[in-house]
Amino acid sequence: MSQSAPPPPPSQPQPPQPADGNPFAQQQAPGTVPPPPPAPPAPPQGNIALGLGAALVAAVAAAALYGVVIGLTKHEIGWAAVGVGFVIGLAAGKLGGRNPALAITAAVLALGSVYLGQLVGEAMIGADQLDVAFSEVFFQHFGVVQDAWKEEADPLTFVFFAIAAWAAFSGAQKAAR
Repeated sequence: MSQSAPPPPPSQPQPPQPADGNPFAQQQAPGTVPPPPPAPPAPPQGNIALGLGAALVAAVAAAALYGVVIGLTKHEIGWAAVGVGFVIGLAAGKLGGRNPALAITAAVLALGSVYLGQLVGEAMIGADQLDVAFSEVFFQHFGVVQDAWKEEADPLTFVFFAIAAWAAFSGAQKAAR
């Protein structure tokens, strides 16, 4: 009599192998929801150059907007100066981080931005009175615009400078938190 080999055991289905070939990797049970993908990285913070660049762009944009407000209303508006400073400080602190030099730089940029905005406003008012283009008054007669600003500057003008610098400094510190 010949002996036959025992029949092979019934084959059991093997779990699928992970793509990386690790048989010990966690297997997900059927019917479960996969974990969410990782969150995108937070925007970079603490980059001084990025903070300075953002503050400079904000200063130029805020100066233009402030100048247009002055030109259209024919008045300096204190709350607008606060907005100029705060926007500059927010940009510097949010993207630049906690470096104290950014808050100081934001305050200096706010002073320049308010000054430039007031000059833009003076040029708009002068161009309207002379019925000429703004660009002609601002770029070709810039000295006259500065002289007009000096004549119309009063103590309140300098209060707006201080308000804008304070708003930029404190805005940069608060945004960096």
